Order: sequence, then structure tokens, then C-alpha cells
Amino acid sequence: MTAVETDADVVLALEGIGRTYLSGEVEVAALAGVDLTVGRGEYVSIVGPSGSGKSTLLNILGLLDRPTSGSYRFEGLEVSGLDETERTAVRGRRIGFVFQAFHLLSHRSVLENVALSMLYTGVSSKDRTQRAREALASVGLEQRAEFTPTRLSGGERQRVAIARAIVADPALLLADEPTGNLDSKTSDSILGLFDGLRAGGLTIVMITHDASVAARADRSVRIRDGVLSAVGAAEHARGGSGGRLGTDSRGAAHQGAQS
Repeated sequence: MTAVETDADVVLALEGIGRTYLSGEVEVAALAGVDLTVGRGEYVSIVGPSGSGKSTLLNILGLLDRPTSGSYRFEGLEVSGLDETERTAVRGRRIGFVFQAFHLLSHRSVLENVALSMLYTGVSSKDRTQRAREALASVGLEQRAEFTPTRLSGGERQRVAIARAIVADPALLLADEPTGNLDSKTSDSILGLFDGLRAGGLTIVMITHDASVAARADRSVRIRDGVLSAVGAAEHARGGSGGRLGTDSRGAAHQGAQS
């Protein structure tokens, strides 16, 4: 990314982030010394195989888990030491989530699913409804507002999930394998929505194992065995043309001559 000069230009900055778990009496490092800075308006993909630490990193970025060590500054605020009430407030107002499995309430209407995400943000009921309608319109689903999710296709359900994630105007959108349950045509449509959100200035961090999906981002980083490394520009571009974002046995990037 381009040089970042002030805190106002940075949405998130991780320095030396580690996360360990106990497995019986053995301490397992899920993340080890992770450094990552994402500028405002940037679109970053994080790629890696199953068990590489992607989910752990996503949970820390989304304030769903705490690091064992290191510093996490979100919009200039050190969030590692916040209590649960403070973390919930930051997460609810400033971070949107999109998941592979949609996580929509089947017994609620599409409009209610989107509006409910603002329930604890201090927004009035009338304004929540209006903003939910506007968010649905932005993803092309205003005509489905009164449907339940069970009446929607997979692509439409993911569009609802995206509307829910952006309705509160977050500073950061975290997407975890958002096209994992979709066919290629629908996936491309959903990625087009992310492209539009990026063009509108939203900061996006996307977790994926798919090289072509990762290549839609401005840049990619790779995680393997809890260690983060950069993907070179040439390799990142190859992913978008059907190439692979490969790793060697140590998780190091296969860098091309132009990387």
C-alpha cells in the first residue's frame, strides 16, 4: 500500500500479535508475531490453507477474540485492553461482518435482519428501518424487503448479509469466505458488490482460499502456521488470471522475477 503518514489514514494496525491456546498441557501458537497495517479505503485479501490461522486472525480483527501478545490499534485506539462492553460498542458501530454461511434469521424478514444489526447502536426504530431499506437498495434487493431469507437464493442471501454489514456505515468490513457457498456466476456478482464498496471508500479485509477471489483486492497477504507474509504484486496479479497463490513448505511466497 502507499505510505501511511497519520493515524487518520489507518483503520487497523497490528504489531507483534500473537495468540496461543492450550491443547491439554501443550501450548499451541495460532498466531505468531503478526504485523499488518491496512489503510483507510484499502481492500486486502488474506489467503491461507485450512488451519493456517485465518479464523483466529479474523476473530482478533473483529474484536471477537483477544490476542495473547502484541498491539492492535483500531482507528488509532489501542483496543487490546478494552473491556467487553467497550469492545462490543466498537464492534457494533465500526465493524461489519460477512460470513460464508450468511447467518440470517430465517423467521425474520429481510428488512428486519438488516435493521436488527443496529439494535444496540442508539439509532431509533424509524431510522433503523429507513437505513435498512437504503442498504437493501444499495445491493439491489429493495423489492425483497418483506421476504424471509428462506425464499431467497444463495446469492440474494449473501446480498442481504452485505446490506446488514454496511447499514451502520462501518469503518471496516470483514468478509470470511463470502463466496464459499456460491456458484461462479453468483460469486462474481457478489465480488462486484465488494468492488463497488471499495470504490466508495470502504475498507475491506477478506479471508479466502481462492486465488481468483484474492486477486480482486488491492493486495494480498498470506498466512501459514500463524505467520503472515506479503504476496508479491506479480503473484497477486497471476491469481486473477487463474494462477495460484502458492507457498513452499515453510509458507514463504513463490516470488516471480517481477515481485
